[in-house]
Amino acid sequence: MRNIGIIGAGSWGTALAKLLSVNGHGVTVYSAIASEIEMLKKNHEQTEKLPGVKLPESMIFTTDMEEAVQDKDLLVLAVPSPFSRSTAKSMSEYVSDGRIIVSVAKGLEDESFDTISGIIKEEIPQSRVVVLCGPTHAEEVGRGMPTAIVAGSADENDAKFVQDVFMNDVFRVYTSDDPYGMELGGALKNVIALAAGIADGLGYGDNTKAALITRGIHEIARLGVACGGKRETFEGLTGIGDLIVTCASMHSRNRRAGILIGQGRTADEAMAEVKQVVEGVYSAKAAMHLAAKHGVEMPIIGQVNQVLFEGKKPADALVELMTRDKKAETI
Repeated sequence: MRNIGIIGAGSWGTALAKLLSVNGHGVTVYSAIASEIEMLKKNHEQTEKLPGVKLPESMIFTTDMEEAVQDKDLLVLAVPSPFSRSTAKSMSEYVSDGRIIVSVAKGLEDESFDTISGIIKEEIPQSRVVVLCGPTHAEEVGRGMPTAIVAGSADENDAKFVQDVFMNDVFRVYTSDDPYGMELGGALKNVIALAAGIADGLGYGDNTKAALITRGIHEIARLGVACGGKRETFEGLTGIGDLIVTCASMHSRNRRAGILIGQGRTADEAMAEVKQVVEGVYSAKAAMHLAAKHGVEMPIIGQVNQVLFEGKKPADALVELMTRDKKAETI
C-alpha cells in the first residue's frame, strides 16, 4: 500500500482518488476551497462535479497543503491547467527530493507555452514527473467503466511504478517514453474539440465531425513532431484516442463549450455556462505561438483562435476551412 496525496478535488482528481483507494492505497485529497472539502467530508461525494460517485470512508480530505503533500509516497497534481503553476509553487516546500508527481491535467500555459510537466519541473525541481493521460472521462472512471490510459516518463522505471500503482481490472495503464508528445496531444485535442462542438452548435452532422477529427489529428501530429514528439504517440491513446472521446462525448466540457459558441455565445459566456475550466480556450493561443515558432500550418486551430479572440463568426470560419486552396490529403 502507498500513501498518496491528490492535489485537486475536481471531477478528475476525485475519480482518481476513488480509483487509488479501491486499489488499496491510502488517499488524502486536498483542495484550497474550504467549502469543497466540507462537502467531501460530509457527503463522501463530489456532489457538484462528480455526482453519484460515492467515495470510500477511509479517504482523508484537507485544506492543509502540508498534510496532503508531506511524507507521501506519490503525489497527483489534478488542478486545472491555469492553476497548475500557482499550486505547484505552494506544494514545493513540502515535496521531498526525488518524489514522483503524477501530472494529470491537460493544457499549455498561455504565456510561457509550457506543458504542465514543464511547469512542475520549474516550480518543484526536486521532483520526478510522470504524465498520466488518455481518453478518460472522470464520469466513467469514477463509475468503474473499462478505461485505458498511458503513463509517460523518460525514466522507464518511473512510468512502470505509476503503472503498477494505478492499474486494475477496469483501468488499464500502458507506458510511454514520450511524455512531451503525450502532453501536446492532450492539450491540442481540446482545441479541436472546441471546433467539433462549434460544428455541432451550427447544426452540422457526422461528416463534418469526422473531417474535423481526422484533419485535427493531422494538425496535432504535425506540430507535435516538429516540437520533438514521436509520431506514433499521436496515433495512440493520447493522440487520436483522446481526440475521439473529447470530440464525441457530452462529458467533454470543451465540446459543450463549442456547442454554445456555435449557437452564438461568446467564449466567456460559454465557459460561464459550462461552469468548469474549458482547457481548450487557454491552449488555443499557445498552440498558435508554437505553430509560428516551428513554421507549422494549423488551419483548424487558427480558425478556432479567430472565433475565440477576434470575433469571427463560426459559420464564416467553417467556410474558410472548406474553401482553402486545393491540396493532396497527406501534405
